[in-house]
Amino acid sequence: MTRYDQPYMPGGFQVMPPAIKTLIIANVAIFLFQQSQIGPLLTIVGALWPIGSHNLQGYSFQLWQPITYLFLHGSFTHIFFNMFALWMFGTEIENYWGTKTFVTYYFICGIGAAFINLLATMGSPYPTIGASGAIFGVLLAFAMMFPDRYIFLYFLLPIKTKYFVAGYALIEFMSGLGNRTMGSGSEVAHFAHLGGMLVGFIYITIRRNEWTLKRLMKNVSLPKKPKGPTLWKGGKGNEEVSEAEIDRILDKISSRGYESLTEEEKRKLLNAGKR
Repeated sequence: MTRYDQPYMPGGFQVMPPAIKTLIIANVAIFLFQQSQIGPLLTIVGALWPIGSHNLQGYSFQLWQPITYLFLHGSFTHIFFNMFALWMFGTEIENYWGTKTFVTYYFICGIGAAFINLLATMGSPYPTIGASGAIFGVLLAFAMMFPDRYIFLYFLLPIKTKYFVAGYALIEFMSGLGNRTMGSGSEVAHFAHLGGMLVGFIYITIRRNEWTLKRLMKNVSLPKKPKGPTLWKGGKGNEEVSEAEIDRILDKISSRGYESLTEEEKRKLLNAGKR
């Protein structure tokens, strides 16, 4: 399992690791399609429309939009700075975490940002596009991994990553709050940016602490490990159930769900939990 507090480097450092390269190519390719005659259709179909809104074509929120909106951009400047930030901050993260973990994290942040933005923009007629939600999650991950690394603001002023990200988050929050208070139709999705950071923080915290169903059930439902022989005594026939058997049952729940247990396994787990 990836240790988020002790990053590793599978395969060594790459200037353009696979996921970063693929994401940049995909975003640029779709942006070029946006400049063609089918561009307006891509935006109508793929943008993240607020729940309950309807554009001129009668189109509204659809289930695929929390993914597709990540690959649409409104201008050259929009896509350039997003892709530059993805490469600048995402490269080291992918090199340390590995491609699979990075891709999972990227889309969890992007999709999570989409749903938080949907909650914040109910009733708005404006759609959201851009990879910023996912990229702000990447920025948060970089700050959590390298909090004391210096970033040169405007290529001149050195500032530690943790302060840079905290300040950026505060600005986004105040900007988003100002837009809602004043009824502004700003095209910048501030709450999507904050949503990416929030989801990224929750995800990394869970993984750092290795919170799993098995561990939660052990901590909440079952007693502490007894001293002496590691055996559990059940109720029926005073049978002894080994801790290995309990672990096997918990693993089965984690991978296949509680309903996959047999009646015998449910009874053993229940009796062990009563001790």
